[in-house]
Amino acid sequence: MIRKSFFVSLCIIWFSSDEVMSVTEGESVTLNTDIKLSGQIEEIVWTHKINNLDNIIAEIKGKNINIYPNVVYGDRLQMDNHTGSLTIRNITTEHSGLYKLLIRNDRALSQKTFTVTVYAHLPFPVISRNCSLSSSSSSERSSVSRLSVLCSVLNVSAVSLSWYKGNSVLSNISVSNLSISLSLPLEVEYQDNNTYSCVVNNPITNRTTHLNTSQTCQERSEPLQNSHLVGITVSVILVLVVSSAVLIYFHQRKCKSAN
Repeated sequence: MIRKSFFVSLCIIWFSSDEVMSVTEGESVTLNTDIKLSGQIEEIVWTHKINNLDNIIAEIKGKNINIYPNVVYGDRLQMDNHTGSLTIRNITTEHSGLYKLLIRNDRALSQKTFTVTVYAHLPFPVISRNCSLSSSSSSERSSVSRLSVLCSVLNVSAVSLSWYKGNSVLSNISVSNLSISLSLPLEVEYQDNNTYSCVVNNPITNRTTHLNTSQTCQERSEPLQNSHLVGITVSVILVLVVSSAVLIYFHQRKCKSAN
């Protein structure tokens, strides 16, 4: 259950500060109070804004520490009994959002806010390829073998996907908070000596897959050549079958005439 009540003080002086934190899913994050508990502090309350409501998730009253169980956090929350700092273990993207720390003593009420963004683990980009024959000019006699490649990542949000040639960006595409799949094409010459890589990144981490332009790849013309060979083979077999049938027919006819 998440509590939705707040304490009230008749004599209130506000001291606000903000802190922005970015973490990766599965890590632990600690929201620090930057104080040490003393007899003057009567109450510490931690809230998390869920559905536009500041919900109390943990508090300290006197010497009593209360962590309120709920389906969002399970047993992930832990409070330091010396400082009142809040730790969220094995954090998930559900725990992103605005947290407020409220501290009340006998004379004042102070507030500190934390904006926490949790990013999912990034997958490595997957590069798929097709080989094609093309020429840069119709006057050229020999065609240049080129690689048409596609870099893809599945089910990502708040990321950018980019093709690099060395340290230079060739192209990129981005997505904000929607969880979708991204793809980015590229065409290079076969056995190009330059270094190409596909990179997916968010504000705190990245994943890279390198393109090997020297890797062998079956040309589109080869299946056509193979189909021609199959056609020729079938034609030869048909000629042999027909020839055999004609020879057998005349042989049987000759035998009947002799009888």
